[in-house]
Amino acid sequence: MKILLPDTIDLDPTTRPDDVVVRYAVDEPVPDEHTDADVLVAWANPAAGLEDAARRLTRLRLVQTLAAGPDSVLGAGFAADVAVASGRSLHDGPVAEHALALVLAGLRRLDRLRAAQREHRWDAALGREQADPATAGRFTLDGANVTIWGFGSIAGRLAPVLGLLGAHVTGVARTAGVRDGVRVVTEEDLSGDAGVLATTDVLVSLLPATPATHHAIDAERLAALPDHALVVNVGRGSALDEDALVAALREGRLGGAALDVTEKEPLPADSPLWDAPRTTLTPHVAGGRPQGADRLLEDQLAALRAGEPVRNVVDR
Repeated sequence: MKILLPDTIDLDPTTRPDDVVVRYAVDEPVPDEHTDADVLVAWANPAAGLEDAARRLTRLRLVQTLAAGPDSVLGAGFAADVAVASGRSLHDGPVAEHALALVLAGLRRLDRLRAAQREHRWDAALGREQADPATAGRFTLDGANVTIWGFGSIAGRLAPVLGLLGAHVTGVARTAGVRDGVRVVTEEDLSGDAGVLATTDVLVSLLPATPATHHAIDAERLAALPDHALVVNVGRGSALDEDALVAALREGRLGGAALDVTEKEPLPADSPLWDAPRTTLTPHVAGGRPQGADRLLEDQLAALRAGEPVRNVVDR
């Protein structure tokens, strides 16, 4: 079996003596002598390189992306008989940590405190606002209603931590039920007078980039949130209508935003998000480095050899 490993990450999966393991440069076309590969592993590959691989690597059996979101690989046009698998589970811990950091940064108004620090100003007024009975519950997770939209494996790591800090967590997914002790509702339960959004203090998006999720968090759904609510996005930028978000922030109809992802990346210098009030931005760094990538690859290779289904296959 010939396996192509990207040069963007140090991978060392255990393979068999008769396997051919080749490290390839993601910013260059795969050399002609390796277009007979069985497995292509992708991490931080440019779109053009993936599209070229989809055209030229005609013997592929598996494309394994190490990213939690497989949208870039899905858009490359690999043949229907090539299994495309995501990096589900590889980023659960780091993304959950980053999501928690953004939630706390937003609730504790670290954006405001950073601005005061730059001005060498002691913002004692923030303490008075926190103590005001009228703002009870707006600066803490203790007693807050947190809604996580996109309740997969990352949410499974994040929800218990939020719960330990006193939050009441509700998940949103395609199928309702109870997962990991968390009540999960469907998209139809979000809006309306009795909808989940009406009582949401913090909305965390872990939505992937698909046609169905494009601008799922739009002006209407932002308007359904309380005016003190915090919106956090660590999924994909396309799930959030950024123009509607900026308008809500500027007009005081939303408490704040904390975003690790944006619809265009890198975020253009003239984007209004940079100067949106009560907003924290990080440059798509939540995932960081895949955790346990070698073990996943070993499991996938073993499944291919045995003629068994591989894990994390993405529906196309």
